Amino acid sequence: MHISPSPLPPSRPTHAAEFAMAFTSTPRGARLARLFVAHCLNSWGHPYDGHVNETLALITAELCANAVRHGRVPGRDFHVRLAAEADGGRLRVEVSDTRAERRPAATPADPDAESGRGLLLVTALADDWGVTDRRGGPGKTVWAVVRVASDALARHPHRAAAAGPPDAGHP
Repeated sequence: MHISPSPLPPSRPTHAAEFAMAFTSTPRGARLARLFVAHCLNSWGHPYDGHVNETLALITAELCANAVRHGRVPGRDFHVRLAAEADGGRLRVEVSDTRAERRPAATPADPDAESGRGLLLVTALADDWGVTDRRGGPGKTVWAVVRVASDALARHPHRAAAAGPPDAGHP
């Protein structure tokens, strides 16, 4: 396990923070991955009940569930990586599995189907997401990015009013 919490709140980190870990390709492994990501985000200053933590925990749960259900290869783990970018403005979660031939796509779900809506949730919640070849091995990595500025403003609304519009060049 590799956990490197940033020494400062995520609004002004001095370096990129990262968490990466392998999990068993089981429903229990997917739950543990979501819990570890939520814990890591909390330690980085994004509280469990905050927008950023709730959003990334849900995205992580969906991506891990897909890795377990559609990307599982017997005897192989899936990997989760959470990274705060050096500027502190975005967080990226990556879920890698060893099955390269099953690439996900966000397509409208059959209204009567019991599954198939996970990537629609990811599309709605993430600022961006995609699929790439897995680095250093067979398989794929599904990633999602979330901007964190809105969480800092939600915790400090008086700063949001004083800062003006988000594109005004204020942190």
